[in-house]
Amino acid sequence: MRPHPRWARGIFSPADFDAIAAAVAEAERRTAGEIRVHIERRVTGTRHDAAPDPLARARDVFAALRMHETALHAGVLVYLAVEDHKLAIVGDEGIHARVGDGYWEGLRDRMVERLRSGAARAAVLEAVAEVGGVLAREFPRRPDDVDELPDTVSLGP
Repeated sequence: MRPHPRWARGIFSPADFDAIAAAVAEAERRTAGEIRVHIERRVTGTRHDAAPDPLARARDVFAALRMHETALHAGVLVYLAVEDHKLAIVGDEGIHARVGDGYWEGLRDRMVERLRSGAARAAVLEAVAEVGGVLAREFPRRPDDVDELPDTVSLGP
């Protein structure tokens, strides 16, 4: 495996990336839903004269990772742009219909608090665990469930 880029290592160690992947795998053991964590250096895809829009970018990443193609439409993406200090959480239509905007906003706010205190690893691990609990409640694991998406952290530009 090639090393993570320097900008990513500035906030997450290799052990952090392993812990996040393990947390995703653990959370998915109880649900038919899917969780991905995506980390980028900066929010991309916005005009130079416009403020970065992490939610729009997270939706683009969600589509690029093909998260909208899961069987139950119960995928959740945790997106962070480390140098821009931006994040967003996107849930596919199946889970979003059950928890709504208020849930995602609350989760985002809790992550922001942890990130501001310098606890990036804890912010992501806690978000993954919380999302896993909600997915397990709303979309419990089925006997025929298959892991549709990788558990590893994806990295952008």
